[in-house]
Amino acid sequence: MSDSGQGWEDSSPERLYIITGGRSGSSSPTRLDLVTLVVARSGPKPGMQPEQAAIIGMCEAPISVAEISAYTGLPVSVVTVLLSDLLAEKLVLARAPVPPARLPDRALIEAVIDGLQKL
Repeated sequence: MSDSGQGWEDSSPERLYIITGGRSGSSSPTRLDLVTLVVARSGPKPGMQPEQAAIIGMCEAPISVAEISAYTGLPVSVVTVLLSDLLAEKLVLARAPVPPARLPDRALIEAVIDGLQKL
């Protein structure tokens, strides 16, 4: 155990290396960022890596990559590698969050206010 009281089981670079198979990025072109929403297509499969099974278990409802990282205690870089594998196997779906509504042009707002004042 290290001085902080955590063993390699918790957060050591060796554990993270093993979890990702030594990869630092996805093997397929996948665009995942912190706010990408992920939802499971099915439940965990027998024999899955425990971290991937945990991710699938928490993705019953759409959840962001940042939340998955926080709940699993894994760095975002590790989570994105695991998610890219799950996406490649079609076990999860990912989509960008719904963009916020765009505000109308300021000139349009002023024209509407001006029109309302003339009523």
